[in-house]
Amino acid sequence: MTSSAQMRSSSDIQVTPRDMRFNTQGAANAAWLGGDVTATAVFNALSLTFPIGERLFIDSVRNYRDQLSGELLAETKAFIAQEAIHSREHVGLNAGLDRSHYPVDAIDAEMAKRFDFLRSRGPVAMLAVTISLEHFTAMMADWFLEDETFWNGAPEDMTRLWQWHAMEETEHKAVCFDVFGHISSNWTPLQRYIVRTRAMVISTVLFTLNITRFASMLLQADGVPAWRARLSALNYLFGRPGLFRKSWRSYWDWFRPGFHPWDHDNRRLLETWRPRFQTVQTSVAA
Repeated sequence: MTSSAQMRSSSDIQVTPRDMRFNTQGAANAAWLGGDVTATAVFNALSLTFPIGERLFIDSVRNYRDQLSGELLAETKAFIAQEAIHSREHVGLNAGLDRSHYPVDAIDAEMAKRFDFLRSRGPVAMLAVTISLEHFTAMMADWFLEDETFWNGAPEDMTRLWQWHAMEETEHKAVCFDVFGHISSNWTPLQRYIVRTRAMVISTVLFTLNITRFASMLLQADGVPAWRARLSALNYLFGRPGLFRKSWRSYWDWFRPGFHPWDHDNRRLLETWRPRFQTVQTSVAA
């Protein structure tokens, strides 16, 4: 059972939806991320998965909204508002990709098929996958905020979009996890552990395969041979710079019984980044 202590560990982290808008015309450049075509393809692949993924995340907690109350309900509403704005901005970024050149429609169709299947598995499966993928986004967000030099050479608005997204992923990294803890409070600890670790194994395989495959498809559209495109994407994720490799310690922490996202207490990053993204707050009605 998720303890009340675990639930309270993030109670002082305010989840704040910010109605940010960015000029993402830079996405039309095949090497917008510092002139690196592979890095650009990987981040474009990530962005292409976000709108449909964020809709799933929103629906996975909405399924249980009538079971929530108080602070957790308020945090869930704020989470939904944040994810809706993230989706809107990534839809705008993705619209900058030339669909006559890149296989965007094929990627969208493949993602829709996979997420439709996940939805068919029911609300528990949806939420379990959501908390797993939220752990992935929180791990990547930590790196994006720690190393500002990572974005050198990228257009300012593209950089700010990814940094804002990372900051808000950090803010709400425990919300869905706490919803899962609440709705599974009558399960045994072993049942809860099996569900979340099984979901992480499945999510890890599919997420890494998807990003590798989609990035290589984008690279191939730019004339990179298929074998080189796949190797380049894999090297970027697991070699250098190692987008996934660098977070291995945080990743494996998930499999520790009693894990909670705020066990990795990086709220100092929020203190650094929040002043850089001050704007009119949005309504959290959801």
